[in-house]
Formats: sequence, C-alpha cells, structure tokens
Amino acid sequence: MSLSGRVAFVTGASQGIGRACALKLATTGAALALAARNLEKLTELVQEISATGGNAAAFPLDVTDEEQIKSTIKAAIAHFGKIDILVNNAGITRDQLVLRMKRADWDAVLQTNLTSAYLCIQQVTSSMLKQRWGRIINIASVFGQMGQAGQANYSASKAGLIGLTMAIARELGSRNITCNAVAPGFIETAMTDVLGDEFKQTAAKQIPLGRVGSPADVASAVAFLASDEASYITGHVLNVNGGMLMG
Repeated sequence: MSLSGRVAFVTGASQGIGRACALKLATTGAALALAARNLEKLTELVQEISATGGNAAAFPLDVTDEEQIKSTIKAAIAHFGKIDILVNNAGITRDQLVLRMKRADWDAVLQTNLTSAYLCIQQVTSSMLKQRWGRIINIASVFGQMGQAGQANYSASKAGLIGLTMAIARELGSRNITCNAVAPGFIETAMTDVLGDEFKQTAAKQIPLGRVGSPADVASAVAFLASDEASYITGHVLNVNGGMLMG
C-alpha cells in the first residue's frame, strides 16, 4: 500500500492510537500533519518520522476550540498544499455512572470525541473536493456499538461518530471521497493503563483471540482504509476487536 504524495492530518497524534497511525502512514509514504495539545510529544514524533526519511510537521491543537481547528487546518494546508487523508482520533473519557455524571463531563466528552470530528471534516472537505480524492477515517469504539456501563458519554460520542461516518459517506461519495470508521476493542494505551491488571485479564478472557489489542493493530486498519486498495469501501465500520463483538 503506497500513499506516496498524499498528506494526512491526524488528531490526537501525540500518543496511543494516533501516534501509531502517524507512524504507520509515514511508512507508506504519506506526509503527516500531526495535531495534538502536547507540542513536546508532537515534536518528538516529527523527529522520529524525519529520522527514517519521512515528512512530518507538528501543529498544536485543542480540538475543543473551533477557531483553533479552523486556523490549524488552514496552516496545515498552507504548509503541505493540501490534505488528502483525515484521521479523527482525538478522544477522552470522563467515566461515571449516569446518575452521578456531571453535565460538564458529558459535554467535554461529546465536544472532544464527536463535535471535533464534524468540525475537522468540515474544514478539510474543500481541499478533498478540489482534487476529487479523499479519505476520512473516524476512530470509533466497540463501546459505541455495544455500550458500556459507566461510559454513557463515551459510548454516545462513539455511536454518534459511527452515524456521522455514514452520513458523510453518503454526502461525499460522488466526489470520490470515502468516509469510514475503525472501531477498536480493548487496546493497550495510556487510556487503559489506569485499569488494574485483574480487569485487563478478565477483559482478555472475553476476547476470542485471547489478548488485548495494540495501537499498531488499529493503525494497520487505518492505513488500509486510507489506501487505494479500499477505494470501494465507504460508510463502513471496521471492527478491530479480536472478536469481542461480532455481527
């Protein structure tokens, strides 16, 4: 899969799944516009990609700020000339049972996980329409498909992301722009590091493949959906969950 000549904009690129996606896309030849709040980590990632002959630039971004999204994507297009691939990966959790969940925690998760994706899509679409080629990939979650106790906000945001994916696929399909979602299951990241070993072992027993996933597992799926090999796939949710949810 070659993405030589393509430019990818990745949100939440400083760590976890976003970082893995950036590294994987770089190996396929894509240039990377890396966006996240942590400039130090982004700079380290730029250096890592550059050291292997890749092309990357860091763009500090808080995806909860609409004006920052507009100015940052404008800056990325000015730097690289275009954006071909958008990976909406930025996400947070604010877990609590719904009876105790604060409105602020509901709003923060929906704003970061769902509203930011809509805003980023809106800002990159004109670039993709000009070249009549584009790949939009939203990082959803198995919990957006099956729900999770204590994560009403997170589950709702990821379910919304799946609905957004299908709507955008219908709107932009005639212009050779695809929009798909990747729904990871239990992935070993900083977000799951806070969970105890006992919880992780219990979770692994519920997964037919018998292990939790890695960010690289998700990144491989993203790279495929970004490629020409996936040109006839749109509005699809690709499950990367080890069999945790089937059907």
